[in-house]
Amino acid sequence: MSMIFFACVVRVRDGLPLSASTDFYHTQDFLEWRRRLKSLALRLAQYPGRGSAEGRDFSIHFSSFGDVACMAICSCQCPATMAFCFLETLWWEFTASYDTTCIGLASRPYAFLEFDNIIQKVKWHFNYVSSSQMESSLEKIQEELKLQPPVVLTLEDTDVANGVMNGHTPMHLEPAPNFRMEPVTALGILSLILNIMCAALNLIRGVHLAEHSLQVAHEEIGNVLAFLVPFVACIFQDPGNWFCWLDQTS
Repeated sequence: MSMIFFACVVRVRDGLPLSASTDFYHTQDFLEWRRRLKSLALRLAQYPGRGSAEGRDFSIHFSSFGDVACMAICSCQCPATMAFCFLETLWWEFTASYDTTCIGLASRPYAFLEFDNIIQKVKWHFNYVSSSQMESSLEKIQEELKLQPPVVLTLEDTDVANGVMNGHTPMHLEPAPNFRMEPVTALGILSLILNIMCAALNLIRGVHLAEHSLQVAHEEIGNVLAFLVPFVACIFQDPGNWFCWLDQTS
């Protein structure tokens, strides 16, 4: 009977998933434990070594050494000794396949997705090979657990990570910074005056041409636009000075 359902390798310092086993379980309870595992992965730096979080149907076990941690979702019937033996075997396989430089430079999730094949093989071995064939490895892990028991986490611990609790992110409201524009320089004032004068001149010419065009012919509309367009351009040519001037006068 399968007792190890899911396993993944993560980077300890930021919880970045490096590789994971193919997921064949899609029940609501299992997906909830996947979320708990992902949440816990973000805080592994706080729990060096081994740790467990147990629920009614599933349990999470993790084992971290250096900047690499292996995590697994297991059945509650899975002995902790077997789970940690599995995680240690997985850790050795991964660190033998990839050096610390590659692990440290990984920038995207599941950068070593091809390691999934190894995870599946090791998972199958622990799920279907009899314990008697792994007796020496299990005894070694059992002695280590007696000398240094794993950290026991509650389900609430797996729900809190990176400021997130139960899927809700607390809102931190801070007063908005009070920005004020810099004073307008003499050159800016001159530019503003010239823009106003040019805009007024173009507006006057455009109005006169509009009156004339309505009396003469439709083809004169192009001439009207030739003055009205520069008028609009002058208005929006230097909006920064407009806003600064308005800010100073307010």
